[in-house]
Amino acid sequence: MILIILASGSGKRLKSKTKNIPKCLVKVNGKPILGYMKKFFNYFDKVYIIAGYKSDRVKKFLKNTKVKIIYNKKYKSTNMVHSLFCATKYVNKDVVVSYSDIIFDYSIFNSFKKKKINLMPVKTDWLQLWKKRMTNSKIRNDAENLSTKGNKLISIGQKINNKFPKYQFMGLMKITYKDFFLMKKYYNKINSKNIDFTSFINLMLKEKKINIYCSKTSKFWLEIDSLKDLILAEKTIKKIT
Repeated sequence: MILIILASGSGKRLKSKTKNIPKCLVKVNGKPILGYMKKFFNYFDKVYIIAGYKSDRVKKFLKNTKVKIIYNKKYKSTNMVHSLFCATKYVNKDVVVSYSDIIFDYSIFNSFKKKKINLMPVKTDWLQLWKKRMTNSKIRNDAENLSTKGNKLISIGQKINNKFPKYQFMGLMKITYKDFFLMKKYYNKINSKNIDFTSFINLMLKEKKINIYCSKTSKFWLEIDSLKDLILAEKTIKKIT
């Protein structure tokens, strides 16, 4: 199995923290976010990082590791889906896709390590965490609706209108080798270079192009998307270490 980390964005919400480095290298208690993932790399045969903004800093940080850096030349005008398919020629087995701004309990990997299906871990106690990050009105703007039927993902990525959903996407997903190329073909067909990851997944679900199953978990997970998230992450990690 291979790991693809999407790390080409500039992380504007972190303001001055990303003036000279990409978001994935912002330090949490003195350690870059990407540094927390280094042990996770050992679970995989190959690790690829799709870099863009300040990619030279990522290369320097990962020097002398087994990680291969792939440069997204169009990172300024594209989104995560385009970044993902920058790695197409290296994909020869099942893939785990990860956002680069998350810190999580790597045992979550056990839920999809041996299963030959598309699998998306979803956070069950997400709202408790998000209420520490922002107000309810901001949660409605930033979080996404996610609906399931049993363990099957039905839809994802739409705006939350009424009730908060039971689950939230964690920025992790396992994609089978076969369906990776099915997704690439579909991406070429829709010709939308700036589509975000969950909207893309939702389109495929809507057109019944793919089946995705959810693994529900309350295990440790954090996203660092803003200065407030950074403060929360530093307090939380300090408590558990």
